[in-house]
Amino acid sequence: MTMDFAELIKEVPKAELHLHIEGTLEPELMMQLAKRNGIRIPYTSVEEIRQAYEFTDLQSFLDIYYAGAAVLQTQQDFHDLTYAYLERAAADNVRHVEIFFDPQTHTERGIEFITVLDGIHGALEAGKAQLGITFRLIMCFLRHLSADEAMATLDSALPHKSRLHAVGLDSSEVGNPPSKFTGVFDRARDAGLLTVAHAGEEGPPEYIREALDLLRVARIDHGVRCLEDSALVERLVVEQIPLTVCPLSNVKLRVFDTLEQHNLRTLLDAGLCVTVNSDDPAYFGGYIGDNFLQVQQALGLDASRLQTLARNAFTASFLPQDDIARHISAVDAVFDSA
Repeated sequence: MTMDFAELIKEVPKAELHLHIEGTLEPELMMQLAKRNGIRIPYTSVEEIRQAYEFTDLQSFLDIYYAGAAVLQTQQDFHDLTYAYLERAAADNVRHVEIFFDPQTHTERGIEFITVLDGIHGALEAGKAQLGITFRLIMCFLRHLSADEAMATLDSALPHKSRLHAVGLDSSEVGNPPSKFTGVFDRARDAGLLTVAHAGEEGPPEYIREALDLLRVARIDHGVRCLEDSALVERLVVEQIPLTVCPLSNVKLRVFDTLEQHNLRTLLDAGLCVTVNSDDPAYFGGYIGDNFLQVQQALGLDASRLQTLARNAFTASFLPQDDIARHISAVDAVFDSA
């Protein structure tokens, strides 16, 4: 009897640790919000938007990503965006999310920081009450902007730090090393916030080292280029630094030409704490369940490897240890019964 991996993946409890809320803006909602807010966008139909979701690299994706964000204007918009993601996550049996948001994408357009935060956080609280999905909120700095601008964003955020759990670093990686933001991250940590950073997606392995040594991150977002540095891989294994890997995103942005060429299985078999995530699923063609299923099929992952990936996500989360243990028991129960 062959195992039904699709059913197994659907049933297993999941945590998602690498998800940009702005990257869940589906074409239908983009059109709806554009109409609601009287915003002109350069597309006349949902189909036209979908056709535009073809990218050659990270920068070509970011160009449309920032253009799409222009339809987000009010607290209700951010609430609707976030809750729509949570409903999709619930359908994939996601039990816990740690989501990124990019306030600078919005404050640069004249949207107040608190408008963004209230909308997203309010939806996360509603999702916890109505869908049973717990959360942590991570504020990211846009690395293509200056460290001074990042520090100003941190100034805006600190009065509301009780609603934030960590800070992160995203946007255009090449030419914007983690070291550029050392002072900002020092200040965030001094304020009691945890740190994570995108590194080793398009940027070199050295960026992963900088994120660890200078930003003192708890997790590396992406990190797939670590295999180019054997000493770095050994360190990541020994320290069990989690990598929040996003397979479909990596293919869409040409980090790998095909999913079959992805190094996720190699990373996993090397003993790294690898997790599966969806990154910007509206743009990259799949939420977390799709990522699990497609990577299982492309790389021939067996049930044991899938179980490890599901367990790793809870282990790598910022949940209390008791909650982590409870979720891991639930993961194991699904695989035991299978």
